[in-house]
Amino acid sequence: MPALVLEGGTFRPIFSAGVMDALLDAGVEFPYLIGVSAGITDGVSYVSKQKERNYNVLMNLRHDKRYIGLCNYISDRSLFGVKFAYEIMPRDIYPFDWETYNKSNQTVRVGVTNLRTGESAYLDGKKMNGDFTMLVATCAIPFVFPPCEIDGEIYYDGGICDPIPVKKAMADGHEKLLIVLTRPKEYKKKLSKANVFAYRYFKKKYPQFADRLLTRHNTYNETVAYCEQLEREGRAVLLRPTADVQIDSLEKDLEKIDRIYHFGYDEAMRRLEEIKELFHLDK
Repeated sequence: MPALVLEGGTFRPIFSAGVMDALLDAGVEFPYLIGVSAGITDGVSYVSKQKERNYNVLMNLRHDKRYIGLCNYISDRSLFGVKFAYEIMPRDIYPFDWETYNKSNQTVRVGVTNLRTGESAYLDGKKMNGDFTMLVATCAIPFVFPPCEIDGEIYYDGGICDPIPVKKAMADGHEKLLIVLTRPKEYKKKLSKANVFAYRYFKKKYPQFADRLLTRHNTYNETVAYCEQLEREGRAVLLRPTADVQIDSLEKDLEKIDRIYHFGYDEAMRRLEEIKELFHLDK
């Protein structure tokens, strides 16, 4: 059975939202999807079959200070308004269709990073049942979000340990993959000053987690190379933006956001027959 694998990247997965909206229009339903951070956060709207929901959220709320703004550090200890984004917005502004989501037979895996062990964990997204805490956990970038506690374990952003969880998808028995990346082919991740700072902050109390921060860039680059190998072997279709349409992780320009969303939609439609043929889906 085929799997849909989703990279994160804060606002960059609006490209992935375009891809998934194309899949919805084409009637293509992957039985299994896995992702991290905003990738899987956008992915749940694919399961609930709410086309353009992610697009409308970002286009209409990007400059709403309740959604993102320094004032949220006072109320939520976060750049993002956690209560607004994960409670008020999906309940009152862009309601999430829990009925359709819960009735779906699709498997949803939410990648997170365990603060204590420094290892990846993959939570069952079909157990959210009205509570988006798992999505808060997978998006919890240190110093941007507070850590998130679930069942006695504390989690941070899933992209720290496993930025593109292709190997987990394959370990779960899915050998054919649609992998949606949010960086262009030319991109190579480097060790950032932010990760060095975070390493120093965490190294005494959580040394295993801290070590992951120093090797995060290597893990990312190696995983992308593995994805490209899978594509060459005919085991994956790889979709990603081009350099001329890529956006920043906290992009403010709505025209750029609109452009990359529609690029994702068009790219998925352009390669739709390839996707169907690879996964033996009915045309």
